[in-house]
Amino acid sequence: MDRLKMAVGSLAGVGYLPAGPGTWGSLFSLFLLYPAALLSGNAGLMTAALAGSLLTLWVADCCEKRWGTDPPRMVIDEFAGQALVFLFIPFTGAFIQDAAYLAAGFALFRFFDIVKPLAIKRLQHFPSGFGILFDDLLAGLYALTCLHIGIYFISVL
Repeated sequence: MDRLKMAVGSLAGVGYLPAGPGTWGSLFSLFLLYPAALLSGNAGLMTAALAGSLLTLWVADCCEKRWGTDPPRMVIDEFAGQALVFLFIPFTGAFIQDAAYLAAGFALFRFFDIVKPLAIKRLQHFPSGFGILFDDLLAGLYALTCLHIGIYFISVL
């Protein structure tokens, strides 16, 4: 069971990639989240965020036992946070336009997840999986807000 939990926690091994596993996990997540958004819209993204959140809580103790506190290899939490970024984004299926949304949402999420401003860092102090998860969910909500603000200002120009 531990091997399964570590595989889930690392997003099937993506968390083992060198130089920024959180960034790799977020990037890999886009390849799962974009089709979910196109096929099921916001319901697909909310389902992904919920599934990623529940999986994070399920694997957290095992991954921390094997890899240490808030281990970089554990990137399922990035998947959960990244899913929130794209809620209510007007994806069209035209990849060139949608790629701009994906790139901006990815960059904003990584910014908030790495820098951890505006109380994000404090959420890491929650016990075990909750601390691992909550900072990514709040980073996702901040990125969602900024992405929507950016889309609004571009649309009125």
